[in-house]
Amino acid sequence: MMIDKQLLNILVCPVTKAPLQLDREKEELISTAAKLAYPIRDGIPVMLEDEARALNQEEYEHWLSKKSSLA
Repeated sequence: MMIDKQLLNILVCPVTKAPLQLDREKEELISTAAKLAYPIRDGIPVMLEDEARALNQEEYEHWLSKKSSLA
């Protein structure tokens, strides 16, 4: 699964308009601001709130810490 880096840089969470992080393993785009994970199906991000799943607390903390380490 490959997401173009330029595409990832312009995509934002449709709920919060915050940047997203790529979870290659689960093929999802992570929004820590909304605590949601948007699926990537056949290489195409599905940026619909209804299709997103809620992050559990452990996942949220994991991605929040990754985001902090990148800043």
